[in-house]
Amino acid sequence: MTRVKAPPPMSDREWELATSTLKEPRFSQSLERGLAILCCFGPDRPILGISEIAHELGMSRSTTHRYVITLAALGYLEQGPGRKYRLGLRVTRLGLSAMSATGVREHAHADLEDLCRRTGFTVSLALLDGTEILLLERLRGGRRGLHPSDPGVSKGSRMPAFCTAAGKLLLANLPDRAQRELLGELDFGRGYGPNAIKSKSALRTELEQTRADGLAVDDEEFAEGLYAIAAPLRSDTGEAVAAIVLTAPARTIELGELIDALGPHLVSTADRISARLGYRRADERRVAPQKTGVSV
Repeated sequence: MTRVKAPPPMSDREWELATSTLKEPRFSQSLERGLAILCCFGPDRPILGISEIAHELGMSRSTTHRYVITLAALGYLEQGPGRKYRLGLRVTRLGLSAMSATGVREHAHADLEDLCRRTGFTVSLALLDGTEILLLERLRGGRRGLHPSDPGVSKGSRMPAFCTAAGKLLLANLPDRAQRELLGELDFGRGYGPNAIKSKSALRTELEQTRADGLAVDDEEFAEGLYAIAAPLRSDTGEAVAAIVLTAPARTIELGELIDALGPHLVSTADRISARLGYRRADERRVAPQKTGVSV
């Protein structure tokens, strides 16, 4: 199963072996170097500076800077705080195409439709892109009076991670370093729902609880009068690569009921999809002890 994450950075020797067939005139060294720069980024290193990239690839700072600003101009990299860079929207679009090609949406769609039909509420599929989430799918529930509370989001919409259930869930499941760097980029100044988190310390506490619970909650944080809960989709490596979300107007259900009554259905749906992506829980991966062949 193809993973939905960037490959880990190669060592010098690994890169030399991987590119040994490219050292002939008909191949492009510039393209090779540009792709090598993109491959330096990953879940555990989402933000890198010119010096870090240059050291990783054994290139000069001036050469690295020239390639990086070209990639940024084309939308494959974005410059963030501290003159450092992260993957840009065009890489995300390529990733979405790859996810489509490997069948993630196809694996998920039938289960998302079933969850939407059984609950009557809106169901979404989302992934984390920097400090935002991107909706890959959005299936509107059929309950009467549901849509006026929907804040106008749809498939393809981008929303802030810190005040959405999917965003908090995926932030909570990041490696510690990547999480710290993304939290450093968050802007809490813009107003959202009445209960939106206002500080990094409060968000860190929330993320710790979310990681422990395995379920994220949006209590009128993105929009007034709207609740949401989210559960992770995991790949064969155990990484939380996306989230499925159940969204409900506050006037139709209590938050506690949404969590207690519908949360288990959301989690079981996520588990079924994750299994199709190759994920196995630790207890499922245990191998029974082998017989020694010694009789007593």
